[in-house]
Amino acid sequence: MPAPAPRSTPAFEPDPVADSAHSRLPDFVQLQQQDPAAVRTELLQGLLAAPAYTAPKYLYDALGSKLFEAITELPEYYPTRTEAAIFEAHAAAMAALLPSGATLVDLGAGNCEKAARLFGIFQPRRYVAVDISVEFLHKSLASLQAQFPALAMLGVGMDFSSSLTLPPQAGSGPRVLFYPGSSIGNFTPEQALVFLRQARAASSGGGLLIGVDLVKPREVLEPAYDDALGVTAAFNRNLLSHLNRLTGADFKLADWQHVAFFNTGKSRIEMHLQALHPVPVRWPDGERRFATGERIHTENSYKWRQADFAALLKTAGFAQTHAWTDERGWFAVFLAQA
Repeated sequence: MPAPAPRSTPAFEPDPVADSAHSRLPDFVQLQQQDPAAVRTELLQGLLAAPAYTAPKYLYDALGSKLFEAITELPEYYPTRTEAAIFEAHAAAMAALLPSGATLVDLGAGNCEKAARLFGIFQPRRYVAVDISVEFLHKSLASLQAQFPALAMLGVGMDFSSSLTLPPQAGSGPRVLFYPGSSIGNFTPEQALVFLRQARAASSGGGLLIGVDLVKPREVLEPAYDDALGVTAAFNRNLLSHLNRLTGADFKLADWQHVAFFNTGKSRIEMHLQALHPVPVRWPDGERRFATGERIHTENSYKWRQADFAALLKTAGFAQTHAWTDERGWFAVFLAQA
């Protein structure tokens, strides 16, 4: 999630005498190719389920990604600026606990901006940017490589939510896996444990640096996912346009409204799309009729208590954990050492 660059973080300084022999282009590896037929099957299975659901990754088509960037600038959306302030205040303390010359593995790298702000303090030996599609990374990494020509860079296309096995090109030696933005909240606690165990194995003796959104009052949580301007509503409803392209369905955005609320019992924000009236939705080989008020569950965002997430990291096999929070205790950045 974009945020202003920390003013106190020094710029990464490549070798000032680096010439054409030192410059390089980023490498790219596509581990998984999206199969349109498999994606369509997955989505239609979710739409035909009771209740209907979709995976949150489908919120992020080109327009969805731009709308999410706008969400991070909203006054109600606290996670981005709160996490950025934690890194600004404590990045040096984090760096002191990291292995020297580690590879920085950026999970869900997007535009790579968050990781790039830490190059100056962390001084990574290699930067590996992981996202669901290498195509999305090409422009970001090419620009970043031009800024830091002495730093080896690799783009990896993979859906790490299902499996986190890095390719040999990621190199040997300790790795620091970087997973900011509280995206771990999209996992159920059971899924989060599986992911964290895979992260420990992938760290090769390094560690995991992860942003975690903490439990807080409903009156703070719910506006962050249902803002006054309706940007989050547009982000959620844009999913329907994406589904139309991926499945051949005929969703009409005007038939649906955005619903977001904090489920106290499950400690999670839930986002849904709710039918405003009886809605038939058709695709080339099927259909579903939604009743008034029937919902499609589009995203969960679990909120953790600090002690509970630290315990989860220990259960996942990490030897030591450290945590930094903001003054209000709304957000935490954990460093888990393998």
